[in-house]
Amino acid sequence: MGVSKVAQLVGREKSQVSRALSSLAEEGLVERDEQTLGYRVGWRLFALAARTLESRLVTIATPYLRGVVARVQETTVLCVLRGNDVLTIASETPSHAFRGVGWEGVAVPAAATSAGRVLVSDWDTDAVRAFFTAEKLATAGAHPRIQHPDQLLSEIDGIRTRGYAMVDEEFEHGVVGCSAPVRDFNGRIVAAINITAPKARLGDRLEAAGRFVVGAAQQLTQRLVSEG
Repeated sequence: MGVSKVAQLVGREKSQVSRALSSLAEEGLVERDEQTLGYRVGWRLFALAARTLESRLVTIATPYLRGVVARVQETTVLCVLRGNDVLTIASETPSHAFRGVGWEGVAVPAAATSAGRVLVSDWDTDAVRAFFTAEKLATAGAHPRIQHPDQLLSEIDGIRTRGYAMVDEEFEHGVVGCSAPVRDFNGRIVAAINITAPKARLGDRLEAAGRFVVGAAQQLTQRLVSEG
């Protein structure tokens, strides 16, 4: 959008608007197209909006995470996709657990995690192949079971059928996990609820935990849909 159009919309002089847009561009809030000389929303404004939405999501999700913890007695987290990684934006821990290390802000490679697979489970085939290359899959985690995009696509079919994803010592030796998708009012997957725990403690209950996580994710989805 050009300076003249912006000035018309806000009812200000072009010179004032031009200076204001230049200042906003310096901060990354808007970007100027060097060919058209028009302005568009900048990367920093998108980032600020994303953080605001995530903060709201964390607030709404917290009771549902606590519900999973009360039932399964394992640390439960809320994850989102960030580039090639899965980022934890909220976590709840049972009272008996060691609290020395927090999960918030921790990012792990998406390729070998149940949350990573859930977060892309609505993507089309080409997008999955482009995101999870054979090289990326083969080097993800301690024991990568899935090493080719075709294997991952088959796994995603299973995730869609079950409603949740599971990993068994793929990301880290002795660790298992399960995740289910959280959707917004448009039906898009915006987050995943995840449980990750030692296999010795959760292994025999992993499928049951997965089904419970599905229920919590669906309840959170219904809340997000109802609030728009």
